[in-house]
Amino acid sequence: MSDRLKTARLVAVGLLGLALFNFPLLAVFDTDAVVAVVAGVPALWAYLFVAWALVIALLAWIARSR
Repeated sequence: MSDRLKTARLVAVGLLGLALFNFPLLAVFDTDAVVAVVAGVPALWAYLFVAWALVIALLAWIARSR
């Protein structure tokens, strides 16, 4: 993979991370409803963990690709 393509993909993942951790999406998962629990964990915390893990996995995948 060329350096320009890798840089573009890293920037895209950075922008995705910015979008995932910004207000509109966080507001969707920030609720006080009783049904907003995923496997015993509040929905907001589950969303933050999954989104964080997704961004890290994408960054690692892009960094390791040749």
